[in-house]
Amino acid sequence: MTTQVPPSALLPLNPEQLARLQAATTDLTPTQLAWVSGYFWGVLNQQPAALAATPAPAAEMPGITIISASQTGNARRVAEALRDDLLTAKLNVKLVNAGDYKFKQIASEKLLIVVTSTQGEGEPPEEAVALHKFLFSKKAPKLENTAFAVFSLGDSSYEFFCQSGKDFDSKLAELGVNACSTVSMPMLNTRLPASEWRARVVDVLKSRAPVAAPSQSVATGAVNEIHTSPYSKDAPLVASLSVNQKITGRNSEKDVRHIEIDLGDSGLRYQPGDALGVWYQNDPALVKELVELLWLTGDEPVTVEGKTLPLNEALQWHFELTVNTANIVENYATLTRSETLLPLVGDKAKLQHYAATTPIVDMVRFSPAQLDAEALINLLRPLTPRLYSIASSQAEVENEVHVTVGVVRYDVEGRARAGVVPPASSRTAWKKRANSAYLSNITITSACPLTPETPVIMIGPGTGIAPFRAFMQQRAADEAPVKTGCSLATRTLRKISSYQVEWQRYVKEGVLTRIDLAWSRRPKRKSLRTRQTARTGRGAVALDQ
Repeated sequence: MTTQVPPSALLPLNPEQLARLQAATTDLTPTQLAWVSGYFWGVLNQQPAALAATPAPAAEMPGITIISASQTGNARRVAEALRDDLLTAKLNVKLVNAGDYKFKQIASEKLLIVVTSTQGEGEPPEEAVALHKFLFSKKAPKLENTAFAVFSLGDSSYEFFCQSGKDFDSKLAELGVNACSTVSMPMLNTRLPASEWRARVVDVLKSRAPVAAPSQSVATGAVNEIHTSPYSKDAPLVASLSVNQKITGRNSEKDVRHIEIDLGDSGLRYQPGDALGVWYQNDPALVKELVELLWLTGDEPVTVEGKTLPLNEALQWHFELTVNTANIVENYATLTRSETLLPLVGDKAKLQHYAATTPIVDMVRFSPAQLDAEALINLLRPLTPRLYSIASSQAEVENEVHVTVGVVRYDVEGRARAGVVPPASSRTAWKKRANSAYLSNITITSACPLTPETPVIMIGPGTGIAPFRAFMQQRAADEAPVKTGCSLATRTLRKISSYQVEWQRYVKEGVLTRIDLAWSRRPKRKSLRTRQTARTGRGAVALDQ
């Protein structure tokens, strides 16, 4: 946290006047400065009428710009909450999506706040990639009069925890290395609760705002078409399941399910390219197995978010049990002094490999130890919802939302393991375990073109079919008069059977002008996907003509 001299924006002198004043007084002694101060005071007191007639202009608080860089909506919600806090404090604030921000104007910003998440291996959210590249390019300007703050969201169990925020913070500081910050703000915060950080930022900005009469206090809040939903991770919609259908072939190596959720009269709206966040609970059988391996009963009281719960309930509803991480392995090894796991500590590659191949419950089974209940939950990560690309368009399905879910099954030394949804993927299981949902925009770049007149080429090299189905439903509903092409790749012919009848219908009706299919694991044709993608690329020109 730093405090520096205010820039000319907050002084009654313009930069030229301030420069002349500094030049005239730079070699004066303290006694001479005191005399000059008294001299000017006397000049002012000799001209009361003129002073009253032409009051000095009131210093104005510079506008605050909040840039929201979000991949799944979490960072956006923090940014929106901060905007609301600043508006309540009667401060002038503008909230803008990173993808909509005209980043070449960044040099004119006086107060800049970046709220960002991190994806992949430390990359910024997709909507912030252009801004990130600009700041790290030779075109980035010096931010000599910009004060900034960065709030970075992330999961500390990942290797590149909050890396995007760290990058923004370091680069902004570098660009403004000689800056005169207007305020003292936390430059990077990765551990404070968002509410506490917001309160600190508001307090700092309020303390720096010039004193003004109530009539002079103006609060505005421009929002650049940020898509919001009445439902969120903290306030999800409780919905009912209406359809659970296996859509892969009988001999397919994968079990993929088509899930339809009834939204009722909730008013939840979405568009192709959005994702659905689904809360779930852990399998009670998995909870029981873990508790027994640690010689616990499950009735031990533990504290979760300030509330006291039985251990069984806490593990079932509040903590991640199906995904292991290198941090968990390392912490468990250190805590239990396991002879098997301690040699892995400090070796990032070995820790990551062990976490990827050994679920938490099997880690405990292979390296048993006796932990108390509080130590166990302190070891685990909080439960987070799963995000599924939406596989439907409301232009066709109205008050429903469809998702495509792959069932995860595998064995660990003869013991059957599964993902968060039980292997049976029965209707009852989904209804009990995935009983609340919310809308989460993945990226603005994934949205279907707004105008039906825009030709579209969709390429899905093994990325999953769900968003492409949503796009096609939208194109069909719009009766798009131009060409639409799609290239899909998968391992084998059997896997492409997902929604096969629908794709055939789109081709027959002319909604889909061209479709190219590729299989990477057909015998003696391993390069088929590459050749097919190349052919599709050459055909793109013809499609767009």
